[in-house]
Amino acid sequence: MDSSRFLFHCPCPNCGSSDACGIYDDGHGFCFSCNKYFKPSGEVSNTRSTKKMSKECIPMEELEGEFRAIKTRGLNEDTCRKYKYYIGKYKGKAVQVACYCDDTGSVVGQKFRFADKTFTIFGKVSGQLFGSQLWGSGGKMIVVTEGEIDCLTVSQLQNNQWPVVSIPNGAQAAKKAFEDNLEYLSSFDKVIIMFDMDDAGRKGAEEAAKVLPVGKAYIATLPFKDPNECLKEGKSSEVIKAIWNAKIYRPDGIVCGSDLFNDCVLHISEFSNREEYPWEALNAKTRGVGYGELITLTSGSGMGKSTLLRELEYYFGVTKGEICGVVALEESTRKTGLELMSIDLNKRLILGSEGLSQEELKGAFEHTVGNGNFFLYDHFGSLDSGNLLSKLRYMIKALGCRNIFLDHISIVVSGMDTDGDGGERKAIDKLMTNLRSLVEETQCRMFVISHLKRPEKKGHEEGAQVSLSQLRGSGAIAQLSDMVIGLERNQQGDTPNILTLRILKNRFCGLTGVSGYLEYVPETGRLRDFTGEDSISEDFSKEETKDF
Repeated sequence: MDSSRFLFHCPCPNCGSSDACGIYDDGHGFCFSCNKYFKPSGEVSNTRSTKKMSKECIPMEELEGEFRAIKTRGLNEDTCRKYKYYIGKYKGKAVQVACYCDDTGSVVGQKFRFADKTFTIFGKVSGQLFGSQLWGSGGKMIVVTEGEIDCLTVSQLQNNQWPVVSIPNGAQAAKKAFEDNLEYLSSFDKVIIMFDMDDAGRKGAEEAAKVLPVGKAYIATLPFKDPNECLKEGKSSEVIKAIWNAKIYRPDGIVCGSDLFNDCVLHISEFSNREEYPWEALNAKTRGVGYGELITLTSGSGMGKSTLLRELEYYFGVTKGEICGVVALEESTRKTGLELMSIDLNKRLILGSEGLSQEELKGAFEHTVGNGNFFLYDHFGSLDSGNLLSKLRYMIKALGCRNIFLDHISIVVSGMDTDGDGGERKAIDKLMTNLRSLVEETQCRMFVISHLKRPEKKGHEEGAQVSLSQLRGSGAIAQLSDMVIGLERNQQGDTPNILTLRILKNRFCGLTGVSGYLEYVPETGRLRDFTGEDSISEDFSKEETKDF
């Protein structure tokens, strides 16, 4: 920073770190935790407040005191004496004094704890582990706690016979403390990290564990906030149990197979308990749909994807009474609502409501989109994929939507900057990866619509068979979907209202191929199972089916 000479460490008045602020001989200070510069005048300025530097930051001058039991903490005198933790007075105020010693046992730093839980540091505390002078290098196991009181607690519960130490500056500085004492800690076969059970403690434990050689770090879990809280609550045995049951640290995502009994055996029903679709034509090969699945519907333009998706919205949100999130990017929320009401009334309301009373319309509304089970995203057209994901996460996490319907993927990326080689493909890759992760994280059902590339010869509108290779834009759609359902129909053929359901991918049971057939009924706008036994009405003109 400059040519001034470093004097000592002290607490930082800006971030609260107990030992991260360095004091220099020209009067200025600098906190290595929050990177704040303290002016030589003794002030530090920031956008929120101006605070004075502590006047208690002075070089080491050991304070004497009396060893005695700390009854409010359940600690006896022998434990306090062993660790050089005693009661003293500083400027007329009673303080608890934690002595930090070098390898020879000489006191090199002291931490004063006042009644209001504030601290003052004397001498050198950084770089030390409280209590380390009591235990030589090497051994089977050592426990590392987040604070001195917890260190005393764990040691006392083991009759002060086994190595227990504490980091000096709290969980936020745990990584630095482990780095400073890496050689010492690594000399033990197991390092049990027993930090507080709050977010800061868990994060600090993980950061500290990463410093140690692979296989040495174990993280303990307690039923209360910290070891001393367990002692005060009469749960001393839980602390000992936590030491021996501590789990070896593994990076996120790596799970030991022996820990999966509950998931593999006790939750088999979660895999087999699938919800049937409203049509046998779709159930035949899919065996229904489960939570935590990403289902892609695909076909050529105007083949009935949105119609089928709305039938599923109605089925889950009305018939089954489940909470549904609907993101229809090619239609307004008003149209979505009318389409759901149309299914309920078996009459296409976008063609008119003749013959229906206001009471009937109100009843259909309250039974469908107004029943409290539907949450619609009011947005027409493309939107940023990051924004979309935040909306979906909110629907699932905050609103309880277990079923998500997204129509459609291509329009999500149409408004993005996809210039350059493979721009659209990369955008869809990223979107599908994020959607897959969201489904896994939340265990929702997610139905998405994807378009197809036009085939070289006969078009899909003329009944061409669909395939996975025709999915538009990215192989990630096929790769990351649990189920891909293709829709086929010949809009210009003799039976334009017959829809073929072809299962292109089936991660659940592997059955693929034609699953069955659905018939579109123009009079009602509904889809129903078609077995081939019923004749198709020849009164339905192409004009009547153009919006299907």
